[in-house]
Amino acid sequence: MQADRTATVNASLSAAGCTAERYLTERRHGRKGGSRRAALLLGALLSGLERRRRIVVMTNLPWNVRDLRRALATGATQASELTEQALARSNRTLHRNTYLWQDAAWTRAEAARVEAMPRGTAGAFGDGRSALWGVPISVKDCFDLAGAPTTCGVRFYRDRNGVAARDSWLAEQLRSMGAVIVGKTHLHPLAYGITGENPEFGDCIQPGTEDALTGGSSSGAAASVMEGSAVAAIGTDTGGSVRVPAALCGLVGYRSSLGRGDWRGGAHLAESFDTMGWLFRDLEDAPLLAAPFAPANAGAVRKFGRFAHVGESFLGDCEPEIAASFRAAIRELQDLGLEARAIETGWWTESMEILAPLQASEAARIHAGNFDQFEKPISDRLEWGASLGAAELATLRRRHADFRARMDELFATRELVMLPCAPVAKLASGSGQSVDQVRKRLLRYTSPFSLAGVPIVAIPCLPGGMQLAAARENDEALLELAAQMGAARKASQKRQMSS
Repeated sequence: MQADRTATVNASLSAAGCTAERYLTERRHGRKGGSRRAALLLGALLSGLERRRRIVVMTNLPWNVRDLRRALATGATQASELTEQALARSNRTLHRNTYLWQDAAWTRAEAARVEAMPRGTAGAFGDGRSALWGVPISVKDCFDLAGAPTTCGVRFYRDRNGVAARDSWLAEQLRSMGAVIVGKTHLHPLAYGITGENPEFGDCIQPGTEDALTGGSSSGAAASVMEGSAVAAIGTDTGGSVRVPAALCGLVGYRSSLGRGDWRGGAHLAESFDTMGWLFRDLEDAPLLAAPFAPANAGAVRKFGRFAHVGESFLGDCEPEIAASFRAAIRELQDLGLEARAIETGWWTESMEILAPLQASEAARIHAGNFDQFEKPISDRLEWGASLGAAELATLRRRHADFRARMDELFATRELVMLPCAPVAKLASGSGQSVDQVRKRLLRYTSPFSLAGVPIVAIPCLPGGMQLAAARENDEALLELAAQMGAARKASQKRQMSS
């Protein structure tokens, strides 16, 4: 029993530099000066116990940006404590591959640097610091972080490029805001896929499951939030790479307007469609995550009064539970006072015909000369993209411009548009479905908004997720509406619990 107690205390107090054996030995032998040493060691022991108690208390707090920032601002916790929790929860996927790069010592040093940042009195939390100060986050491994490799989901680029000499623009922004980067996350190879499968680093399976894929390409980003190693996770979205993982994993997703942020030090898939974004848990956190992509001159936040949604005919291949969640989300927006109207979307059928070849062509230029380094489904797409001629591409560009203009008219009239992120609640690993079948089914739902370049919030439902989009550069208003939905849901839950 004594040995068990000693082992427990030792495990808890190792960070304090004190062991129970050493303390008990000092007391037992009563050496000269032993009482003083014992007192010092007892102080270290008690300090360690207090640190452990605070960690247990913090674990019980909601793991979201708003609540953790309040606790940081009041001193109820420290960035270093949150960092230890995040590191302890890392890589809880089936294949232990949430992160493709992680250095615990570097992350701890970052937490110490953040804690040393000066305190003020302004800002949303009254401490003069950003909304991300002290918050553990993860970054998709297609953005450079000084001293770390950038894989883009393949060993070829990790080995060829070595470690990055400087931070990407995005990493610079996050670090200057005081965010604590826990590591660089798993992704579908080249960010060119929507399932999260990766033959080199292993498929990304949802934490706590044996066969449920996270979706991709921001696969590790979703896993990091699910397992609690990150409060929010940086992802990218070209054809649905934030939206689909968010929906499959029960998370919130935010895809920013096309053109927000700076891609210096970031690896593109297709520049005409690539956007930055976040995955996180709590809808009420959404407005806090407009940064770091928001422009300095972001205008006043507008209020929406109406929205459009796809009709029942669009949902033909939806699982019944997803369709039911969609109808419930429509009612949620109506309950917030927004007028709803179903729209005809037959003209959206050409969206995949436009997006897929343009995306493949741009990706082929980026990865020219290296196609044979990648798995066959991706190399085949790259070969196809490289084969497209100038005249064909010019026609596709015109079709894209026409489609985008028509989408702009839709948003000008209806303000918001909603449809499911994906027609399914789960993607099973090793299901036997062909890559092309899965891609086509999912991209039918995501490609219209990708062509439009609009901001989107993925609204988590039970099951699935709904994508709610606004006109370009209406990000802040959209995020505020998402927070209102989150607040309304919490109020409804409280009423149900009290009744």
